[in-house]
Amino acid sequence: MIITLLTDFGDVYPASMKGVILGIYPAANIVDISHTVPRHDVRAGAFMLMACARYFPSETVHIAVVDPGVGTKRRAIAIKTISKDYGFHYFIGPDNGILIPAARSFGEFEVYEITNKGLFNEEVSSTFHGRDIFAPVGAHISRGIEICDVGKRIYDHTGMDFGKVKKMEHSIEGMVIFIDDFGNIITNIPSDAIDLKSGDFMQIENKKVQFQRSYGFCKEGEPLILAGSHGYLEIAVNRGNAANFFNKKPGDEIIISTHP
Repeated sequence: MIITLLTDFGDVYPASMKGVILGIYPAANIVDISHTVPRHDVRAGAFMLMACARYFPSETVHIAVVDPGVGTKRRAIAIKTISKDYGFHYFIGPDNGILIPAARSFGEFEVYEITNKGLFNEEVSSTFHGRDIFAPVGAHISRGIEICDVGKRIYDHTGMDFGKVKKMEHSIEGMVIFIDDFGNIITNIPSDAIDLKSGDFMQIENKKVQFQRSYGFCKEGEPLILAGSHGYLEIAVNRGNAANFFNKKPGDEIIISTHP
C-alpha cells in the first residue's frame, strides 16, 4: 500500500516518521509529497495536499502534518473518503483544517478522532506527534485496520476553505492561496469562473496581463494569467517571479479586471 507524507519539517524529522512506518509495515511504499511546506502555513499545506492526493490510487493513506498546535488540546483525526471516481482514501493529521479541502475534493468523507493509544508509539513526545501518533496510525490503517478502530466518529472537526470569490460586472475578486517555488501566484478563483480565451487581456494591480494556455506563449519577463493544472487561475511571469512582480503573498486580496 502507498503512504504519502506532507510536512513542514524540512530535513531530518521525516526520516524518523518513515522508520516508524516501516517498523510497523515493512512493505509500505512511502511517497514524499513535500517536506518544504512554508513553516506553520496550514493553508498552504492544505492546498498542496488537495492538489496531489487525487492522483494516487484507491486505498492510499495520506499523512499531513503542519501542526503549530502540537502538544495542545487540538485533536488528532483520521478521515476516510468515499468516492465513485477515486475509491477509498485515508487522511491522517491534526484537526486544524489541513486535511479537509483534500477530503472534500473526493466527495463524501467520515472523520474520526484518534484516541486509541494502543496504536501510538510506546512513548509519545509532546512536540512530535508526526512520528509518535500520525505515522504509526497511518501505518496500521495501511496494514488493514478499520478506521473506526482509531476512535469515535466526530462531526465537529475544524473546517477550512480557501476564501470566497466575489464576481462583479467587470472584475472578479479573490485571494492568493499559494505561491509556488517558481513564484507563480495560485488564486482561489476557479479556472472556469471567467469565460476567457487565449489572447484576452485583463488588468491586475494596474498592469495589463494576457490570458494564455501556458507560460511560453508570452515573451520572457511578461506577466500572464492561465488556468493552472490544479483547477484555479494562476498568475505567472514567463521565466520570472509573479509574486515579486505583483508584490503578493499568501492571504492577499487579488482583483482581476476583465476590462483592462
